[in-house]
Amino acid sequence: MEQLMFIQTGMGTDVHGQDITKATVRAIKNAIHTNSMPGIRTVLPEQSLDNMKINVKLALPCDKEKLDHDEVRKAIPYGEVHIEVMDGGMLTSSGIFLEEKHDKNDLMYIVNAAIEVGY
Repeated sequence: MEQLMFIQTGMGTDVHGQDITKATVRAIKNAIHTNSMPGIRTVLPEQSLDNMKINVKLALPCDKEKLDHDEVRKAIPYGEVHIEVMDGGMLTSSGIFLEEKHDKNDLMYIVNAAIEVGY
């Protein structure tokens, strides 16, 4: 990325499903859905949103190998998306004990995301 313009952060959870991709997509949407960048097109090469560079940094508590990178990319509406996954996030109890299912607590997956936008 030649020029970093914005950094947006978000958090996403999957409360009962233990689906790391679902929690990740929610973190990305949390980061980008309350932001608007109306002037960014004017500074992008050829004034095209397709020329935006997006670095998606994800802190996942577990199941990194199960993350669906294609689904993550679909959560970003424009640009060239690069995904970086690191240790982080959180696993915590959802407060429900599933004795009949797994003999363990129903874990909540919490993912943190930082979305870097530039060109």
